[in-house]
Amino acid sequence: MMNMNFNFNNPTNLIFGSGKLNELGKQKMPGKKALLLISNGTSVKKYGTLARVEEQLKQTGTEYVICANIHENPSKEVVMEAAAMAKENQCDFIVALGGGAVLDSAVAVAAMATNPGDLWDYVNGGTGKAQPLVNPALPIVTIATSSGTGSEINCWGVISNHETNEKIGFGDPSIVPVLAIVDPELMKTVPAKYTAYQGFDALFHNTEVMISNGVNILSETIALSAIESIYKYLPRAVKDGNDLEAREHVAYGSTIAGITMQLTNTTAQHSMEHAMSAYHHNLPHGAGLIMISRAFAEFFIEKHACDGQFVKMAKVMGIPDADKPEDFITALVNLQKECGVDDLKMSDYGFKPEESMTLAVNARETMGGLFLSNPCEMSNEECAGIFDKSYR
Repeated sequence: MMNMNFNFNNPTNLIFGSGKLNELGKQKMPGKKALLLISNGTSVKKYGTLARVEEQLKQTGTEYVICANIHENPSKEVVMEAAAMAKENQCDFIVALGGGAVLDSAVAVAAMATNPGDLWDYVNGGTGKAQPLVNPALPIVTIATSSGTGSEINCWGVISNHETNEKIGFGDPSIVPVLAIVDPELMKTVPAKYTAYQGFDALFHNTEVMISNGVNILSETIALSAIESIYKYLPRAVKDGNDLEAREHVAYGSTIAGITMQLTNTTAQHSMEHAMSAYHHNLPHGAGLIMISRAFAEFFIEKHACDGQFVKMAKVMGIPDADKPEDFITALVNLQKECGVDDLKMSDYGFKPEESMTLAVNARETMGGLFLSNPCEMSNEECAGIFDKSYR
């Protein structure tokens, strides 16, 4: 039986399409002075994106200060530094320009720029104190430069606490961005490897929604549309970064995932990867998801937990006459081969086989809520077994 109930509330003004960055200057900004949040890398400067955004902000009459401290798998410390800078400079909104790490961080920075204490006071899960926010967060404007997290359009970001080996999603429905610009032209310079990793992150947001026990008529419909787009166009975007048509379709699949995740939670696949990169900070999130994806899906296929959902996905992933859940595995493996990511090894990132149970326990302790979205029960032993099966 299809679940016909859903709650959809997204106040973000989403401006999607090639060349749309040029429309930023015509939009009403949610304040007078922005913290312009970027990564500690060089690409937004090197390719002129930062200069274009600064020019657009000037057209709106906005003052801004640049904070360039965000790194991959962003930590609590960089969030608190950026929030302190926003306070010191009396910024009244955030402009987040970058990929997943920057967009994720913006949610936490916006909250901590106006609230007392430490980010972990407000984090749910693990050692977080789960306190409610005292004050409203600063408004956020997002400008995505990669296709992966979907954070440009939802209220969630994932932050690492290196002291406690925790990587946990932080968010609040009140922190949904007010304006999001998704311009696929800005993504043409993402290297092939990262295009693949980020594209698979977007894919799994959608495939996890499809097998989640909370899937509904709206989340399923748009998730399938996103899965089809990513399946058809990600190999092209990986092969030729300048293929704008491919970039557009992958960006669509990623941004749509940001909406499907508001309608329906992802599953424990994401909790499990967060545990992996909590212990191995150099592991790109998408790469970790790819490593465990096959064994994770096979677990539910063996249990016949949601056979029909796997068949529906296989049908939009190049197997139109799919009739068994294993067809999804065939399609998934084909896509990984086409994108050159079928040979990723956990051992290359320093994982040891004996870590499996540590990772399983961490996944449940930090982001146990996503285990509740799985289509059937998964014990710690079974979770560790998926890591074992994935280990190379």
